[in-house]
Amino acid sequence: MKPYRYEKFTAAIEAKIRGGIYKSGHKLPSVRTLMKEFSMSTGTVQQGYEYLIIRGLVESIHKSGYYVSNLPENQISVPGAEKKVIIRDAVFEHNLSLTTSLRAGRNSLTEFNVAAPGDLLIPQKLILRTMQQIIREQGAKLLRYYPSGGSVELKDNICRHAAPYNTNLNAGELIITDGALQALYIALASVCAAGDIVAVESPCVFSVLQVIKTLQLKVIEIPMDFQTGFDIAYLKKACTGTAIKAIVVTPNFQNPTGLLLTDAQKKELLAVAQQYGIALIENDIYGDLYFNGQRPSNIKSFDESGLVMTYSSYAKTLAAGIRLGWLSAGQFLQKAEQVKFSTGSTVSPVYQETVNKLLSTDSYDRHLRTFRTQLSKNAYRTINLLNTFFPSGTKVIVPAGGYNIWVQLPERINTNDFYLHCEQVGVKFTPGGTFSFSNSFKRFFRIVFADQYSAKRIERLQLAGKNLE
Repeated sequence: MKPYRYEKFTAAIEAKIRGGIYKSGHKLPSVRTLMKEFSMSTGTVQQGYEYLIIRGLVESIHKSGYYVSNLPENQISVPGAEKKVIIRDAVFEHNLSLTTSLRAGRNSLTEFNVAAPGDLLIPQKLILRTMQQIIREQGAKLLRYYPSGGSVELKDNICRHAAPYNTNLNAGELIITDGALQALYIALASVCAAGDIVAVESPCVFSVLQVIKTLQLKVIEIPMDFQTGFDIAYLKKACTGTAIKAIVVTPNFQNPTGLLLTDAQKKELLAVAQQYGIALIENDIYGDLYFNGQRPSNIKSFDESGLVMTYSSYAKTLAAGIRLGWLSAGQFLQKAEQVKFSTGSTVSPVYQETVNKLLSTDSYDRHLRTFRTQLSKNAYRTINLLNTFFPSGTKVIVPAGGYNIWVQLPERINTNDFYLHCEQVGVKFTPGGTFSFSNSFKRFFRIVFADQYSAKRIERLQLAGKNLE
């Protein structure tokens, strides 16, 4: 998929904003200047500036020009990392069903806690039309068993689709799974036994922690630096004298922080895994949902050892009901195939053939292009709403992709009172305590921006932030 022409100058402007060269309030080059410098038409330059406005980086002042927006600073404080590496049993202090609505059903709820695209962002017509076409063409074939590892043609198409995005996959190592969580379960079960130690990022999405708990594994929580991401130095310390069997990490737009690791960080993380012979399980579920530039690489692309197991799913990019994911199992393929077979079922043939058809044309890429723009717009709108409605001192991490924002409440706010208040106004977030087996994130919550903003959603978000002082 070719990049937009305007990305030649928008990438340069964003780099200068992120690097502090262009600061808040800085007047940006005029349309005429950029037309001359980059040999572009008026329309192309204006389209590029509109893109930067959607991303919340730039604002247009009537009859004056374009200026750098007053962006919120990425100043979330990092919880103090334990000096001593702690091995924890995978036990939650809080029930995983905990939400900010403590007595669900009392009020009409507006949900900002479901990490799935809203109905208005799902390409409903495209998916249903493709399903109908598949059913007409293949008929009763769709009622039979498919191979346990999945359709060969689908696996080939997944690899072909990934190739232009620096995602190096081998169809012979792919297993089609019933979503991302099954892929993670297979990966962990292929390299770990009950009581083994797994290193996980902290905070970490609670569904991953639940799989670890189910497999009766122990964990070492590796802190996330809220500026740079996964703390590789801490991981190195943990690997010294501790028999870690697997590392579970989300390098591209981590959930809940939205952080993106650089290629240098990914290579360093891989080097640690190779040095100690540890399986590195990489969650790339949000990799296609980048907001700017090119699709980020995954760690698998740098691996020649076979220690990296990468998994993903189409539930986040198409629709939550599309229960189809994949696992690239590397050197653990044989054991992974055995674990997959033991689950007793193949992935729905209708889902496999539908995704295969979408990947065989440019339909999926065209949808992603629109979807990423919508998500980017929603992300910056959400940040602006939080800045407007929530108390001073509320801090966020500006995500580089995906659809999660990690929010830190000021110390003066009583979090129990906050959650009770959210219940009373009928709003759901996901409390920070569910993202760790420790007790490090009491003042945090995750907000999901993967749905269209209606007047009701804006009103409820305003009510959630009101009268918290």
